Amino acid sequence: MSDEDDLVGGLLEDGRDRMQKCVDSTRHEFGSVRTGRANPALLDRIVVDYYGTATPLKQLATINAPEARLISIQPYDKSSIKSIEKAILESDVGLTPSNDGAVVRLVLPELTQERRKELVKVVRGIAEDGRIAIRNVRRDVMHDLRELKEGGDIGADDEHRAEGDLQKATDARVSELDELLKVKEEEILEV
Repeated sequence: MSDEDDLVGGLLEDGRDRMQKCVDSTRHEFGSVRTGRANPALLDRIVVDYYGTATPLKQLATINAPEARLISIQPYDKSSIKSIEKAILESDVGLTPSNDGAVVRLVLPELTQERRKELVKVVRGIAEDGRIAIRNVRRDVMHDLRELKEGGDIGADDEHRAEGDLQKATDARVSELDELLKVKEEEILEV
């Protein structure tokens, strides 16, 4: 393998890794969007003011979904219950917590058809952000390839071949995102 192949291979590998991270990040974002079922991931973005420090809720409590429409939050420190409830009320999850002094419970109401349509728009926006991130990675790698060609480090054929490989990787990651979106939409619209 020549130095040219190493340069191009390294760029393509880096591009593929970054694209996969975009897909993984989008998958994680999808997890925080509510469907009809209780899912502890709904609370992943919630941050609690714990003794003056912004702390992720999942570091302060055990979070479970014992039933299809119930999430239970058991704080490690019972004195943090009020702070946890406040953080949930101030968040965008749209749920009202209740507690018995030891456990905070969130009951998920049935989603209305209108709310389901809004959530589909939200996940489509998340998917589009993911697609844009993937295309930005492609653009960056293409720019680096052009610089290598202009600097005389690789030939035009190598650049062209690498761009083709990069486009295939881009298409594969975008179709993976589209498949994730389709599954998430079905989850949301499932009654």
